[in-house]
Amino acid sequence: MAIAMALTIVAGFSLQAATGRSTFGAPPLVHLHAFIFFGWVVLFVSQNFLVTRGSIALHRRLGWVGAGWASAMVGVGIYTTVAMTRNATTPFFFLPAYFLVMNILSVLCFGSLVIVAISMRKRTEWHRRFMFCAMAILTGPAFGRLLPMPLLVPYAEWGVFAAVMMWPLIAIVADHRRRGYVHPALWWGTATIILMQISMTLMAHSVIGLKLYAVSTAGYRGAAIAPLAFPTPPSSPLITGR
Repeated sequence: MAIAMALTIVAGFSLQAATGRSTFGAPPLVHLHAFIFFGWVVLFVSQNFLVTRGSIALHRRLGWVGAGWASAMVGVGIYTTVAMTRNATTPFFFLPAYFLVMNILSVLCFGSLVIVAISMRKRTEWHRRFMFCAMAILTGPAFGRLLPMPLLVPYAEWGVFAAVMMWPLIAIVADHRRRGYVHPALWWGTATIILMQISMTLMAHSVIGLKLYAVSTAGYRGAAIAPLAFPTPPSSPLITGR
């Protein structure tokens, strides 16, 4: 499953590059974001590989590297999202306010699940399932590049959510077939993802979400963009991070 998730992410962003919607000419912040997030993908697959090889000691040492790495992901992820919102370069198939809230809550939920997983590192069955659910959240942006998002407006975010939910559902079925019951960690992780999605929608349309958008874009181009109206599709490919 770790490999399947990694391949999904690689496929999504490779398609982005192949279609000209992503370029190495993107701002340095986008390159930093890509390096940190893809670095996590490599680390996640490596950690799973080490466990299958029985290299538990090295797995645990790298786990602390992962803890610091995940913290950097949360910070860089939020900063990059705010920068894109300020520059009015949010994807046109998302409401600008929703995009801002979506990405912030996504990385915060990812970070929270990683923290819980690390705190339960001595309870392997809980630890690995929480890490699995955290990784599932990170596949959202990849599905956002693989799915025909413009055709899904105004329900594009729900298309991504449905795709992300594929991972915990597969795990739930596998758990039930293997054990005869579903481990509680999977229920908690799945509930977190569902609650995250509901919170995104509610918050983006709330006073809090609109205030967050106003504060984030004050003095920038994004302030002139209606937070709850779909932007006009660009006449040329939208280069990520511009």
